[in-house]
Amino acid sequence: DFVTFMMDPIVNQAAKLRFMLGGKVSVPVVFRGPQGGGIRLAAQHSQSLEAWFAHVPGLTVLAPSTPYDAKGLLIAAIRDDNPVVFLEHKLLYLGGAAPVPEAPYEIEIGKADIKREGTDITIIATLAMVERALSAADTLAREGISAEVIDPRSLRPLDMDCFIRSVKKTSRCLVVHEAWRTGGLGGEIAAQITEEAFDWLDAPVERLGAAELPMPYNDRLEREVMPSAAAIAEAARRICHRDRGTEV
Repeated sequence: DFVTFMMDPIVNQAAKLRFMLGGKVSVPVVFRGPQGGGIRLAAQHSQSLEAWFAHVPGLTVLAPSTPYDAKGLLIAAIRDDNPVVFLEHKLLYLGGAAPVPEAPYEIEIGKADIKREGTDITIIATLAMVERALSAADTLAREGISAEVIDPRSLRPLDMDCFIRSVKKTSRCLVVHEAWRTGGLGGEIAAQITEEAFDWLDAPVERLGAAELPMPYNDRLEREVMPSAAAIAEAARRICHRDRGTEV
């Protein structure tokens, strides 16, 4: 969250230098930064500002949701000749332990990961919302709704080909992020899906984000502000029933 003090070096310098010098220099720098809520750090230290960076040409923006992805993407970022903003959700530090290979490996930048395959609805979720989307998919499966869960991993560039292939299969889409819905990256994803796959959609693409207010310190209020697995399941359920003209 202290990245707000660093916007000029990142946005005005690192992102633009290669363009301003006609491609004659590289800017191999990685800006690592924690973000997100869930551990009671209150309004100034629980923000999700990924859309700020994803808006800027010249920046690569990565957002892993698992330890495996974090290691592979960080190595890829370090080896890249362009400036990379590497976002690390705070919950991944505390509760995301999982085995990773000891040997170095790279995950290709710009490639999304289908965490769970499905046929009825595509749920595109970022960072801490991936785990909650998978939990929601378990709930939906018990109700006969098959949800495909996709983790973008890369927020700039976006793997729109992956998203669109999935939507052409499921005909429905929900985009979930912890950031505020207004001005969030979900709007860009929804717009591009609508532009490229409109004829395949049985219902409008919907977005789910945090409540439009600063993150509270109180634990109960913080949980209310952040999208929950139950809220994701409810939104997906509504989308799936909308084109059938039935109430959820």
